[in-house]
Amino acid sequence: MPSDIFGLPLHPLIVHATAVLVPLAAAVVIGAVVWPRFRAWAGPLPMGLSLVALILTPLSTASGENLEKQVTETSLLEKHTQMGEQLLPFTIAMFVLSVGFWWLDRRRTTGAAPGSTADRMRVLTIGVGVLALVAAVGTGVQVARIGHSGAKAAWSDTGSASG
Repeated sequence: MPSDIFGLPLHPLIVHATAVLVPLAAAVVIGAVVWPRFRAWAGPLPMGLSLVALILTPLSTASGENLEKQVTETSLLEKHTQMGEQLLPFTIAMFVLSVGFWWLDRRRTTGAAPGSTADRMRVLTIGVGVLALVAAVGTGVQVARIGHSGAKAAWSDTGSASG
């Protein structure tokens, strides 16, 4: 992966997309799970945004590793790096669970399953929905923590950041 584009470090460019799209994906997954009308409108959008979040995560990490080789190592940078490496399992979980929830909900609402099968499908859909909620909230919190630590690492020596 190149470390810059047109002379600008690639990491801040990718990370800004990540900082916008990962929380957006999390919010859309949450909306789809808790709000049936939004779910009907959104269709596969939560899965698509979760996939984009999943793709951006290793790109952010790889570009950060390239940038890390070019800057002075600090404890703040090390903390940011460690936190950044923890995001991938969150985005994987959010993607997999958003796919599972969409698929189960679609099967449940379009299929005419008899009595107890329909009840089991409903319980399974709710269970996967709860897990998707947990994954989405966790992903949103983690990306905010990573972004905050990155901002502290980038701006701590400017005199304008407080520690």
